[in-house]
Amino acid sequence: ELLRNISVVTSSHNHTDHLDAETLIPVLRNNSGITFIIPEANRGFVAERVKCERNFPVGLNDRQSVTVDEFSLHGIPAKHNEIERDENGNCKYMGYVIEFDKYKIYHSGDTLWYDKMVDLLRPYPVDIAILPINGNKPARKVAGNLNSKEAAELGKAIGAKYVVPCHYDMFTFNTADVNEFAKEAEKIRQPYKILKGGERFESNNL
Repeated sequence: ELLRNISVVTSSHNHTDHLDAETLIPVLRNNSGITFIIPEANRGFVAERVKCERNFPVGLNDRQSVTVDEFSLHGIPAKHNEIERDENGNCKYMGYVIEFDKYKIYHSGDTLWYDKMVDLLRPYPVDIAILPINGNKPARKVAGNLNSKEAAELGKAIGAKYVVPCHYDMFTFNTADVNEFAKEAEKIRQPYKILKGGERFESNNL
């Protein structure tokens, strides 16, 4: 309920840590005029989980875009562990490039690296890439993500000015050591920023 004056909120897919009713219901309730952006494939599931009208969210598919106030959002497929689509060809797992002013931020959602991923991101010179680092370990019995090395290398491949690692220190069974990511990024001279919850990031290098 402390989250006020929010214009846009996104969900990348239907897993609870990316579509959490306990978080989203009060955020949607306390921010009149908010736009809720989701993968179009997930519309029915989302409406049921967050108790909203089915037509309330704005649904995107890959390579589709929407503009909300000063923000333009572009849909990018995510592979978790597959690029999964519904019967209409809509992606169930997505990331977003968020464009505002002269800046572009890529939040991948949960994803592995896949063929042509870099090509899809090249039209959007990325300033900050927010990428998962918890890896893909079948023994965990959950869908996987990039590991620390892959996240650093993907940031380098797309020319990101900074990589901000995510998806660690949340679930004890499905985490990673963020210091390992830092080592991997430093090996290839990929700039990065490790943020704590609520920490503000400012840079003159963007």
